[in-house]
Amino acid sequence: MSHLNGNRNIKREKDYAGKKLKTLPNELLQRGQDVLKVDLQRNRLKHVIGISHLSNLTELNLSRNEITEFPMDITKLCHLERLYLNQNNIKTIPENVLPFLEKLQFLKLSTNRLVKLPKDINKCRNLYYLNLSHNNLTDLEPLVGLHFLRELYVEGNRLTELPCSLFEKNSLTQFKANRNPLRKPPEEVCAGGLKDIQSYFSMLDANSPSVYTVKTMFLGTTMAGKSTLCRSLKQGHPVNVAEADRTVGIEISEVDSDGVRFFFWDFAGQEEYYITHHVFITAQAFVILTIDLASYQIENSKSFNEKVGFWIKNIQLKIPESVVLLVGTHVDQCTDETEVKEKKKEIEEKVTKMLEMHKSNLDQQRENLQNMENPSLYSDQINQIQRLTEYKLKVLDLVPIDCTKPEDIEKLHAHIREKVLNKDTFPNMEQTLPRCYHEVENDIQEFLKNGDIPEHGIVNQDDLLDELKNRHDTLDHDKLKLILQYLHRIGVIMWYREITELKDCLFVKPSFLITLFKAIVRHDLDKVLDGISPAMLKSENALQKYKERWIKDYKDRATLSKVAIRILVRTEIQKLDISNKEIIKDVVGCQKSTGHVLLLLEHFDVCLLSRNSSTLNPNANEFEPKKQWVASSPIIYEPEACLFPSYLTDNRQVEKMWGTDSTEDLNIHVYFLPEIPDGFFHRLVIRLCSWFSPYWMGKDQCLLSSCNKRVLLREHRDESSDQFIEIRGKDIYKEIQKVWEVIRRIMQRLDKLTEQWQGLCLKVHSPCRDPSCDDFFEWNDWNEWLDESGTNKYNEGLEKKQTCRNGHCRNTELLFPRTPEVTEKRTNGDSDFE
Repeated sequence: MSHLNGNRNIKREKDYAGKKLKTLPNELLQRGQDVLKVDLQRNRLKHVIGISHLSNLTELNLSRNEITEFPMDITKLCHLERLYLNQNNIKTIPENVLPFLEKLQFLKLSTNRLVKLPKDINKCRNLYYLNLSHNNLTDLEPLVGLHFLRELYVEGNRLTELPCSLFEKNSLTQFKANRNPLRKPPEEVCAGGLKDIQSYFSMLDANSPSVYTVKTMFLGTTMAGKSTLCRSLKQGHPVNVAEADRTVGIEISEVDSDGVRFFFWDFAGQEEYYITHHVFITAQAFVILTIDLASYQIENSKSFNEKVGFWIKNIQLKIPESVVLLVGTHVDQCTDETEVKEKKKEIEEKVTKMLEMHKSNLDQQRENLQNMENPSLYSDQINQIQRLTEYKLKVLDLVPIDCTKPEDIEKLHAHIREKVLNKDTFPNMEQTLPRCYHEVENDIQEFLKNGDIPEHGIVNQDDLLDELKNRHDTLDHDKLKLILQYLHRIGVIMWYREITELKDCLFVKPSFLITLFKAIVRHDLDKVLDGISPAMLKSENALQKYKERWIKDYKDRATLSKVAIRILVRTEIQKLDISNKEIIKDVVGCQKSTGHVLLLLEHFDVCLLSRNSSTLNPNANEFEPKKQWVASSPIIYEPEACLFPSYLTDNRQVEKMWGTDSTEDLNIHVYFLPEIPDGFFHRLVIRLCSWFSPYWMGKDQCLLSSCNKRVLLREHRDESSDQFIEIRGKDIYKEIQKVWEVIRRIMQRLDKLTEQWQGLCLKVHSPCRDPSCDDFFEWNDWNEWLDESGTNKYNEGLEKKQTCRNGHCRNTELLFPRTPEVTEKRTNGDSDFE
């Protein structure tokens, strides 16, 4: 908490944060009316007896303590305007408490254990900010009547419905409700924010129907029978899929089953396609994990890990609240029924053990942190682990089937329908939608069927809105846009408004877009490149020898020429008998512009594009006398090419530019529990290399440079030990704060990317700088350092030097980042770095 200027004001604002307090300090209580603001966060307080003595208090921070009951003494603080009680263990708020806080404007109660709200909370007439996220609330009705409420946050509760009257007034400006089993409005509506929710309720009427929609994803290893199963369920009878006809990329289909609407997404099993899965996989989905029982080997850990364990772990990290149905395929190729039963039993037992082990590890980590001498210092980590334990990945029993038997297909179809209609298994399956949502979707499909929209399904936003407006007089463009956004979130259409170049472009036929993706991202890309015809080469003014270079660069450097990409995509489009030259140009791109496909691949961290050169660069490095000038955007890979990091095979270039590790390097380890997700490192370095330049990239290493400061990222994925990403910084002594700032930028992007894996927990350490020592220094509440506002002070007040358990002493600045002002004072006056 920042202090006010002047001795008189300093006395009225007291900071006791992180002091390991179990009771309120006597010297604080003796000040009585003299104190206006008190910061007591990150202590071990269970009660705040005596706080009523501070009768003029306007701000009280009790966050990150051990409070289990709402402090009744607070009712005497009639001047209180801001109250922080987040990250405690409060279960209830009694009635006739909050009305006494007539001047209360700001109330933060996130990350507690609240089950319900007091009915009289709406008597806090001046309340404008309320944070109730990460509790166990099921009803927000008591909040109706808070007419000045502008910001409301209720993420991570158990809400199934939101009160319509809460959104009738225009006072709310910020509202978040993700991670709730909402059906009215559906979570896909709430994801659009306050405006979408208000629009939803304005269009809702008493006759709005309930719908049952489920996105069903078929996952599993290659040749496990996903396509056969998917197509057989769609047709209602066995469908034989030849090996040559197996899925490349993703295939989409829609199935209606007695009022339940299934969207089938068949994902190819080859590892090469996994790098695009995150583009289409959504939370709270239904996953059918196919397992080839014929090739599955009992008591073979490798067989289990490849066919089951790999997929369960990745589902648990990416979509931990989903439901997984295990389906054993190729039963007809097993020797007998006994073999099938034995394999089914082992797979179910091992999956159960995996889930139990995951939960046990989280519980143990939380217990270890809570038993630390001062657990408040680890409150962020404790609460993060607590949130992870609340995720409930549901894995249903394995169903073995023979895809050649009609009765087995019919039995599986009935089994799936029974499971998705079970509210305990799928609590948010039933959704209430305004009729116009269905009507707009039906209109779009009719446009496609009648040829009003081209077969490829790419349409200009304004053109589509005008057509829809002609059919719906009561819906203006804004409401129609909100409906289109909802259809995007459930996967009916695709609309990437966040990409500037594509904000006016809608893909109302997602299968066409996926077809374009698989033209580039495929397991047999070298063969496809080799098959480029002379006519296609000539269309891009390319020679035969260029093709040989493309194949070599792809294999050796994981780069793919943009010319080759344009040929591959154009070839795929021509297979669909699409001849519109403007569409082809927009999708494929040309020498002067980047096509839709590459924009999307870059946006979703699949590849890194080289940029077109410009005449002036406003971000060019400043020239400094007597120092070598470094270009701000040198070309590391050939111009007009794309780098696909997941295809890199070695680290030779990175190791050459970095040299050897030194004990003088800054060294930070970011640990991932339970493990580093597949594809995480490559997506991270793509994001970083679009920010920093120059860069050098390898299989599991990446070297960045900023203002002559070199920083290395190195992935450690040994399955037998802790998995972590190492961040090392060289050239640190003259401007150590600048090196920390580069590392801060890296960790900000790392932290942001981590949000896409809901089942992850991160820990950050600085290892002891002595090469013979295995001790480390743990960062507490490291997320505070990443705060973009820059107002938080980080590691202020730490001792000048830190000593590890083995007695090795080092300057703190070499182990932890510091608040800039503090670091400057200490480093400027102390050049004795050890």
